[in-house]
Amino acid sequence: MTSAIFVGDALGLDFLNSIATPLDTPVDWIKDGEGLLDWVGQARLAPPEALETMREQALPGELDRVADQARRLREWFRGFVREHKGRPLAAQDLAQLEPLNRLLERDEIFARIAPILADKDLPGRNEIPFQLQTTRKWRTPEALLLPIGEALARFVCTEDFSVVKACEGPACTLLFVDHTRGHRRRWCSMAQCGNRAKQAAHRHRVKAHHD
Repeated sequence: MTSAIFVGDALGLDFLNSIATPLDTPVDWIKDGEGLLDWVGQARLAPPEALETMREQALPGELDRVADQARRLREWFRGFVREHKGRPLAAQDLAQLEPLNRLLERDEIFARIAPILADKDLPGRNEIPFQLQTTRKWRTPEALLLPIGEALARFVCTEDFSVVKACEGPACTLLFVDHTRGHRRRWCSMAQCGNRAKQAAHRHRVKAHHD
């Protein structure tokens, strides 16, 4: 599987950007169960051993069905973001997020004591060898939806929707949070749509000059 796109500056938007047209052909990184496992792994939303266990133990077609649920979640949340981007969220918007809260209610998160790996560059920082680590139970492939739901919820609760933008590239569908100073970001990336726009503007100037 090709590398997924992570240009949203927020994992919740990167999930929406898991379907995109990086060149000329649309690519859906979550088109099937294997794609979902791969995207969740690239996003570091689940430990590799949990993903491998699901790959080995899932029933035939089970992962594909969860991928279908993930795509439906993605498009539902895309609708919410597109409706509200460009302005701050308001208290009354909470009612629209009820499907996300219902997903979060299914989570099985627990805390456990885990070792701290010593950091050679920070002597004296790790006098206590343990840390309290939060993890979840990966009982079924549907559990893959839970860290995604958490990423969406964190995005809603921590980001300013007034600076959520769509790339200005004519054929680009990517979304991002504009964290730049002055909020002047226009493109998903300068290397992609930004350069295309520069080239198009240059061709237009050349043509206008010769006309």
